[in-house]
Amino acid sequence: MDMKKRIRLELRNLTPPDVKELVLDNCRSTGGEIEGLTEKFVNLELLSLINVGLYSVSNLPKLPKLKKLELSENRISGGLDVLAEKLPNLTHLNLSGNKLKDIDTLEPLKKLDSLKSLDLFNCEVTNLNDYRECVFTLLPQLTYLDGYDQEDKEASDSDAEVDGFDEDDEDDDDDDDDDIYEDEDEDEDSFYGFFGYEGGQDEEEENSGEEEKVVHDSEEDEEDDDDDDDDEKEEGMCKF
Repeated sequence: MDMKKRIRLELRNLTPPDVKELVLDNCRSTGGEIEGLTEKFVNLELLSLINVGLYSVSNLPKLPKLKKLELSENRISGGLDVLAEKLPNLTHLNLSGNKLKDIDTLEPLKKLDSLKSLDLFNCEVTNLNDYRECVFTLLPQLTYLDGYDQEDKEASDSDAEVDGFDEDDEDDDDDDDDDIYEDEDEDEDSFYGFFGYEGGQDEEEENSGEEEKVVHDSEEDEEDDDDDDDDEKEEGMCKF
């Protein structure tokens, strides 16, 4: 599906000013450029263009409220000055998996005063000596590079939530799964208990048989005792 058609589908019954998040991942871009996105998306805060075949971001419109831009898994090798011109409030930028080879290509990002997090995983630039030190020196406004700060501390939970991930939600999902498994175990026990599987009915029948045997033996003992009593009575009666 081409990018223009995808944008129309994502809009549905909304108008561009109503949209705050726009995800266009895995659609096709003609000529490796952004298509169908206009300055009418004035309230857009998140734009995701993962794996759309971009070679350039030159057609990016001015988006004054955009905070997070996902551009991973494309073929971008430069031209990042457009980001500084069109996205003045950008805080999170993901360029992982692109064709960025040297530190100089990142220099235009110095103009993004609000930039807090930059991801460059699987870009050739990450193989350079002192890569992290160089990037933090070039972009002093950065807090996190590839998910870690200058002290190699991982991004905090609050920053993870900004990235659209909440660990508490994942824990809740795990708890829900545990509850489901517990319910299944209870249902299984009830099932076996009702139909007598896995030894349930057999044990009851065996125990019942033992009880019947004990009762039967007891009755026989009582009958023997009665016979003995009768014999004693007969002997007593026969003695003179």
